[in-house]
Amino acid sequence: MKGWKDKFNSRNCQIMSGIPLLFLILFALSSLKEEDDLLLKGNYVFNYPAYFGNRVNIPLDNPTTQEGVYLGRRLFYESRLSANNKISCGSCHMQEKAFTDGKIRSEGVDKTFTDRNAMALVNLLWNRKFFWDGRAPSLEDQASVPMLNPHEMGQSLAVSVKKLQSTTYYPPLFKAVYGDEQITGEKIIKALAQFERSLISANSRYDGYLNHTVKLSADEMRGLLLFNTSARPDKGIRGANCARCHGGPKNYLELFHNNGLDSIYADRGIETITGITTDHGRFKVPTLRNIALTAPYMHDGRFATLEEVIEHYSEHIKSSGALSAFLQNESNVKGAVSVKLNSDEKKDLLTFLNTLTDSTFVTNPKFSNPFVKP
Repeated sequence: MKGWKDKFNSRNCQIMSGIPLLFLILFALSSLKEEDDLLLKGNYVFNYPAYFGNRVNIPLDNPTTQEGVYLGRRLFYESRLSANNKISCGSCHMQEKAFTDGKIRSEGVDKTFTDRNAMALVNLLWNRKFFWDGRAPSLEDQASVPMLNPHEMGQSLAVSVKKLQSTTYYPPLFKAVYGDEQITGEKIIKALAQFERSLISANSRYDGYLNHTVKLSADEMRGLLLFNTSARPDKGIRGANCARCHGGPKNYLELFHNNGLDSIYADRGIETITGITTDHGRFKVPTLRNIALTAPYMHDGRFATLEEVIEHYSEHIKSSGALSAFLQNESNVKGAVSVKLNSDEKKDLLTFLNTLTDSTFVTNPKFSNPFVKP
């Protein structure tokens, strides 16, 4: 019965428009069977480990509430927000793929493809810059971009408002969140942002290790050591130098780097925004949480597997004037440009990266599509 109430109301309530609204609401509430479908009210309590830290990014004018997250979840999966009524945020950010879509580039309403690979939506509560080029300073600023883009969801907020306002289902939900049934573009964006902030992943094997409840295997530990170590061939220290960009317990440092994919990039990254030549080919460094589930990799989706990613850093970094300083002179072979891992080290590093998978995150019913009956 999970999600039945939502599917019924969102898709079919038009035929019942003659029935008093109060009866509809009472009927829907009487049909609820699972706790995650209940419309609770009050402040939303974020559940995350202390080692994630409290430097969160929540605007003062959009506090996170239980009812706001409830509404935002439904809007995240609402295809009425697209011009063809077929695409939702969840189309390009699928829960089972850690909120990516498994494609090199996503297909929009006009059958064209996005310029860059869809980024994972995970642990956004701590982020301060969004998109591969960091052009959005908040989830609120980010949310409208794909909706308005003619090659993505392709629909103005005014049209989205009109569609939702014409249903029997959404006005009461907006009233529960905002105090009145008047739907606006700003309210849509704020609710979406609230839901996206709730997408917290902190239950991987690696978290168990950090919490001292899980003992990593010998190869996982070797991979972790490589991950956290910078190579120093003059001292006989071998490392993969991953933590310089992906360090910390969240495996995310909100950095922008040129990682040597090309000497000259077709997509110039944040240089298109700053105009600074040393920003050429710099892109946002993504979190590695659930990285095994988010293929293909890089801003252009050029690598199909994690093995290819590791091989790039080990053997194929291309030098340029904009190459990140973190990747310069960082090799297990003196004078080499790339890291130069041996075959066993590559296997150990891959084994560790798989400990970052949080199976509960990609199956959590509170993040799932409420319009799909299980």
